Amino acid sequence: MIIDLQTVTEETHLHEVLGRDWWHMSDPSQQVLGLGCPLQVDMKVSKAADKFLLDGTLSGGVKVRCDRCLEPFDLELKSRFNVYLVARASGSSEEDIELLDEDMEVDFIKGETVDLDDIIREQIYLAVPMKCVCKRDCRGLCPECGANLNIAPCSCKSRSGHPGFSKLETLRFQGE
Repeated sequence: MIIDLQTVTEETHLHEVLGRDWWHMSDPSQQVLGLGCPLQVDMKVSKAADKFLLDGTLSGGVKVRCDRCLEPFDLELKSRFNVYLVARASGSSEEDIELLDEDMEVDFIKGETVDLDDIIREQIYLAVPMKCVCKRDCRGLCPECGANLNIAPCSCKSRSGHPGFSKLETLRFQGE
């Protein structure tokens, strides 16, 4: 969804419903695998001096990979975001820009049009928790054979203790 910033006078309201086919996965090892259900995007674009403010909400579901067992599952998202859009100063290259703390909420734009899909995709990644777990009692994968312990226990020998001390098991004392 591309918006022409020259058409924004005071406030422009946007409502978009993004279907499952909207998400294009470039790398299958990514955390977010796609949309689990249609994603509702409500956004207000307003002009403030030389900046544009995007004030919006995301709600819907995404399909993510569990950090413990690596199985995909649906995660419900509800997120609110604010992004400032600022035109890059003319004559400055990317190497010349030093970002300040207040610039972390700012997206720099080139030209008069903005692709809101990139901003929405970024906000989805920011809304996903750092650790995604399919269920509270997810047992994860066996560190030896890689079996999913949620499905069945593995037949690996259970080791106790720290692996750094495993050589001590072979130590024999005199008189034994």
